Amino acid sequence: MLEDRGPDRDAGESLYPLLPLRHNVVFPRLMEPLIVGRDRSLLAVEAALLGDQRLVVVAQRDPNETDPGAEDLYRIGTEVRLARVLRMPDGSTSILVQGRQRVRILEVVDEDDHLSAAVVPLWEQAQTTQPSEGLMRAVLGLFERCVALSPRLSDEAYVAALNATEPGWLADVIAASLLQDVSAKQEVLEILDPVQRLQHVSVLLGKELDLLELEGHIQSQVQQQVQKSQREFFLREQLRVIQAELGEVDERTREIAELQARIERANMPSKAREKAEHELRRLAAMPPASPEIASVRSYLDWLIELPWSRATEDNMDIAHAAAVLARNHYGLAKAKDRILEHIAVRKLARDKMSTPILCLVGPPGTGKTSMGRSVAEALGRRFVRISLGGVRDEAEIRGHRRTYVGALPGRILQAMRTAGTVNPVFMIDEIDKLGLDFRGDPAAALLEVLDPEQNREFIDHYLDVPYDLSQVFFIATANFLDPIPEPLLDRLEIIDFPGYIEEEKLRIARQFLIPRQVEQTGLTAHGLTFTDPALRRIVREYTSEAGLRNLERAIAAVCRKVARRVAEGKAAPHRITPSLVARYLGPPEFASTAAEERDEVGVATGVAWTEAGGDLVQVEVTLMPGKGNLLLTGQMGEVMQESAQAALSYARSHAAELGIEEVNFDELDVHVHLPEGAIPKDGPSAGITMATALVSALTNRPVRRDVAMTGEITLRGRVLPVGGLKEKAIAAHRAGIKTLLVPQKNAKDLVELPPRIRREVQVVLVSHMSQVLEQTLLPPVEGARPVAPKGGSRKRSNPRKAGPPYGRIVRCHG
Repeated sequence: MLEDRGPDRDAGESLYPLLPLRHNVVFPRLMEPLIVGRDRSLLAVEAALLGDQRLVVVAQRDPNETDPGAEDLYRIGTEVRLARVLRMPDGSTSILVQGRQRVRILEVVDEDDHLSAAVVPLWEQAQTTQPSEGLMRAVLGLFERCVALSPRLSDEAYVAALNATEPGWLADVIAASLLQDVSAKQEVLEILDPVQRLQHVSVLLGKELDLLELEGHIQSQVQQQVQKSQREFFLREQLRVIQAELGEVDERTREIAELQARIERANMPSKAREKAEHELRRLAAMPPASPEIASVRSYLDWLIELPWSRATEDNMDIAHAAAVLARNHYGLAKAKDRILEHIAVRKLARDKMSTPILCLVGPPGTGKTSMGRSVAEALGRRFVRISLGGVRDEAEIRGHRRTYVGALPGRILQAMRTAGTVNPVFMIDEIDKLGLDFRGDPAAALLEVLDPEQNREFIDHYLDVPYDLSQVFFIATANFLDPIPEPLLDRLEIIDFPGYIEEEKLRIARQFLIPRQVEQTGLTAHGLTFTDPALRRIVREYTSEAGLRNLERAIAAVCRKVARRVAEGKAAPHRITPSLVARYLGPPEFASTAAEERDEVGVATGVAWTEAGGDLVQVEVTLMPGKGNLLLTGQMGEVMQESAQAALSYARSHAAELGIEEVNFDELDVHVHLPEGAIPKDGPSAGITMATALVSALTNRPVRRDVAMTGEITLRGRVLPVGGLKEKAIAAHRAGIKTLLVPQKNAKDLVELPPRIRREVQVVLVSHMSQVLEQTLLPPVEGARPVAPKGGSRKRSNPRKAGPPYGRIVRCHG
């Protein structure tokens, strides 16, 4: 049993003032200073001073509880004796207590002004056995190592542990010094068996020792690294001083001096030079092992290598420029004229003009990108190109800020660095393919690049200093204008690149494509040639495009077939004929579009604009007994469906003029169909074609097969203008159409038609539907089936069940 307890040996129940502790646990036999600040706790101390100076201390379960009750306190505490009481200036009281014994709290009594506890003492065995003696020695060894490794454990704690002669006493001393967590200390306090308590503390010491050894290992590595860096710095400083005494320069100093010289040679503007010198001073002041050296050096390289003032001299010889453009491109008169005009104006007023920003718009394969190279060759400038297809990040244009790892300037400045001059021809390809997502809008970032009033001080996020783009000749390319935002489109000068007609393709093939493919396939010595009928067959039956890429592929395929026979030593043709084209390229891939073989009722020929240039569209109308429905098939879009409704309304409202006043539309179903139903079709330009086919079917008058038409129709029969007239005229000419009806207001567009088309196709300007019918309809067909008249033999439908004049619209998608 515990010794020297005197009257405390009474194991009966006792009542003592109770002092709850927030952040501490007091162990028996140990002195512990406590700060008492709560009013009820102060009164509990006062009550102990008035009695035998004993009280019970116990830890709170929740340290944030300001007025704890019985349920907020642990059930095992410590009986202590007050050794010292000091009043503090802030109103709190500092007390020094000595733990006496563990007690179990049976009941917490509220004394109004303080808490008291009814407790019973918890005795423990004091005898020491041989196993417990060995355990004590092992625990003391672990504790000694922890004290040696931990700066938090003092030598006094180890001395106190050495003086403990019992297992329980030793466990309490070590737990009080080692543990910081209240719950962990309380767990040790509640283990009543001394040997079990010491074993538990031994496990805690082992864990703490492992953590301390790991911490020491990490600190040792860090210290070694720091010492290594300091040693290197010291040695480098010594080396620098020695080299200075010997008149030598170290590598780092040489690098700084080289960068300084490059900055002076770069001829930067003042802001860029100040930024470069500031970064150079930072680089010189950084220690050699600094991780920022690479990013600062990379930034300086970008600043220095960008062209700030280096420019090429423009070739102002207009005749030379015209010869270069004519040598590299056939046709494209509008684009060539604009380039020559720019050279002429720059020659006369170099300092007063701003560099234009052109946008070449046209189908793929029409020579837009190669035109940019020809412009650079004509002007004597360097040529750079970037493609914006699929770009969705604004940083691709403006660059990334230097705070990001691996940051780089945007594509604009990267291309300028590649060009090496401030005035290159800069081609921005596929500007209509820009994307948009959460990373920003690249099209909005291009507004500053492509505005002559703003690009004098273009700021890239990476560079962060103004860069002058005003001398750059920007040329953008696009297939369509619709995807380009209006603010960006407003900054561009649009130049159309129309599709090539058949004759142009034949000339380009002879002038450019065939010589290039013959040379690339090694057939120059063989003397391979193509006849005109062979080329025409390739164009008509193996390509269907506005450009030239597939045509060149087909020519290349023929040349490869011939080259193989030459390489194998077999007989190879020197002249490609239409029959050889079919042998080398296989069956035709496209059926040539041609006019109808005969004049038919209810079939009219229209012309349409497509991505490949233009094509003929047949509109078929058939009538059948029904309930006044209008059926539309052939994948018509909404606008085209509305055109069909307008055509039917025109026919019904002008029935008397058209001679169909006897037709009963309520008992007639009208079916309008556009063949090739797998191809979507839309637009208003087929309006007069649908009206012509409809009137033809209603009047039994055939439509001339050699006449094609285009134009939008109104309910009053007016013919409104349409777009794509050149492509449509080319398609009509290719199909053998002799007469083309176009709206009167499209007369201004006739100047764009090639001379041969104007000679071989009669273009008739019309302003009203009556003029269209006059040009297209022939006399009625004899013996044709009449259309159901009003009051005919067919049973009339119930007027109450009849729908609107057109009935329901049936949309059939192919």
